[in-house]
Amino acid sequence: MHVGVDSFVAKVTDPDTEQVVGPVERFAHLMEEIETADRAGLYSYGIGEHHRAEYYDAAPAVILAAAASRTRDIRLRSAVTVLSAADPVRVFQEYATVDLISGGRVELVVGRGSFTEAFPLFGLSFNDYESLFEEKLDLLVALTRSERVTWSGRHRPALNDQPVFPRPAQDPLPVWVGVGGSPESFVRAGLLGLPLMVAIIGGEPRQFAPLIDLYRRAGAQAGHDPEQLKVGLHCFGFLGDDVAKATNAFYPGWEAMFTTIARERGGMPPTRRQFDATRGPDGAYVVGDPDQVAEKLTRISEQLGGVDRINLQMTNPRLRHADLLHSIELLGEVVPKVADV
Repeated sequence: MHVGVDSFVAKVTDPDTEQVVGPVERFAHLMEEIETADRAGLYSYGIGEHHRAEYYDAAPAVILAAAASRTRDIRLRSAVTVLSAADPVRVFQEYATVDLISGGRVELVVGRGSFTEAFPLFGLSFNDYESLFEEKLDLLVALTRSERVTWSGRHRPALNDQPVFPRPAQDPLPVWVGVGGSPESFVRAGLLGLPLMVAIIGGEPRQFAPLIDLYRRAGAQAGHDPEQLKVGLHCFGFLGDDVAKATNAFYPGWEAMFTTIARERGGMPPTRRQFDATRGPDGAYVVGDPDQVAEKLTRISEQLGGVDRINLQMTNPRLRHADLLHSIELLGEVVPKVADV
């Protein structure tokens, strides 16, 4: 199993000073986080995409290009690229360029995102939520498979034997499909033979076993090699020298983040009891020391019939930079413990 980190590049208030970390300093911190992950031997680092005031990740390809020039081995991913709101040709060109800069270390994880701000921002109708993603994913896959593309759809002008450059270092450029809990999304990825990245932000990971089985069955029925049907997970997680230190560092920002979401969506505010239950033995949050985290990652993989990778979303709006760096270093200790899982 491969282990990595995902970041939404949250705007951070330092819990010691109660001062907001400025955007220039926040990006400097981010580069240090990615460099630390590279040195720690983590497999990958992913950057999300949001168009909200509390995040700085609106242009993930630019961030990953900067990271590529400062790292050597770690793979660099989007987490996720909001493909519904983007031109697939530009997405392909941007990530092909970053792939060349990095020497072939880039992966695309594409999805529809967990927020809706991109739709009005880019003049799109939410009524086209499903068709936009399906059509653009179809074009993106075509772009990865041939440098000359003939394609037509409803939401974008057609391409007629159109060459698209540059070509990436990897052939093809890896594209994963990011999904939540929709069975249709799991089936679509399976039919296309694309690897699957499952966002598990609450509950119990084992609840996703039937959906992952559905994905694998769809892929097999479409004639795809089982080795092609990889499964990855995106989960909240944080490490400390013990579970208390990990929890005390991560919980305040988690509470702040989900309080904001609950207020926007009319839900109930989060509680410490809810957090503690979700970081329990079968819950979705991966919080603890390296041994505890390795044990939990192994258990999750077994519950889901084996997974290729698990990426921990560590960043939140109230988190010491030093604590995050230490968490990344400790995650490096987990790597050899789960390498053969």
